[in-house]
Amino acid sequence: MPKENPTVLVVDDVETNRLILEEILKENYNIITAENGKEALEVLSQAEIPPKIILLDIIMPEMNGYQLLEILKADANLKRIPVIFITTSDSESEALSAGAVDFISKPFFPQIVQLRVKNQIELKNYSDSLEEMVAEKTAEVTSTLDNTLQALANIIEYRNLESGSHVKRTQFFCRALIDYLIKSGSVYAEELRAQEPDIIVKSMALHDVGKIGIPDKILLKPGRLDPEEFEIMKTHTTVGKNIIEEMMKAVKDEDSIYLKHCRDIAWCHHERFDGKGYPRGLGGTAIPLSARIASPSDVYDALVCARVYKEAFSYDEAVRIISEGRGTQFDPVVTDAVIALQDQFQEIARQNA
Repeated sequence: MPKENPTVLVVDDVETNRLILEEILKENYNIITAENGKEALEVLSQAEIPPKIILLDIIMPEMNGYQLLEILKADANLKRIPVIFITTSDSESEALSAGAVDFISKPFFPQIVQLRVKNQIELKNYSDSLEEMVAEKTAEVTSTLDNTLQALANIIEYRNLESGSHVKRTQFFCRALIDYLIKSGSVYAEELRAQEPDIIVKSMALHDVGKIGIPDKILLKPGRLDPEEFEIMKTHTTVGKNIIEEMMKAVKDEDSIYLKHCRDIAWCHHERFDGKGYPRGLGGTAIPLSARIASPSDVYDALVCARVYKEAFSYDEAVRIISEGRGTQFDPVVTDAVIALQDQFQEIARQNA
């Protein structure tokens, strides 16, 4: 039996726009339409299965896009349907602030429309699958949680045009740092032993899970972000923290040391030792130790690997940059460990390129 195509609801008061979007998407999706927010609610109330995604115009009679989104967010059965706003360029920031997962600017470019819809539906499918698994809280779910979280981390890396090796490399860097800090008898040795080092390493996989909430236009921009875009990018830390706290509630285990490390790293890996980081401006040992170890691990890998916005730095240059951040961006003890382990870091980067 052939698999049924996912349903997309297109809400726009201009018939031409609805027809264009239907033509772009009809090959892979079942398209339903509405002329305004009020009609969209009627369509949703009659649907046996909610649509996988809503493409929503902002300026419409009867009920505009913002009003409809506010109603959707307040409805337990509809609030998790991702909404992509159809916008003009001067309304993109307001659209994202209202809670849309992405936006499509007019006039429509078919490939952009197809990619944005495809990406958001894939993320929605994976999120739904994960919630179903953790809600059951069976022995099988518990034993496979590690693999599930790792797979989620890999999806974020692929969306970020990474091969998936970034997650593995940062975990190896964390492993090397933790082993060194314990075996060298550092001031953090006992604290690390008590925090279960193996779990810290596994938790590093979700350090960028919050990027699931960053629009492709910003995440994949081949150049420097402007101030407004950077503010949006910074929210991946709090989005990540919120995702993991929802997992804690779903598995009914808010004391899980695994998920606590995941939350601390996702939330705090961009804090700075001098208190000038984000999102909370924590400083010194107020930053969780796991995040203080994650930070240079993440930065080192970002420096030595080419990204859409920069060329790769040399291994020596990466260590020099991290050394210059000793006591400002990075914990001095952890920085000294990076310097001591620079040959090992280089070997990890080469073997897992």
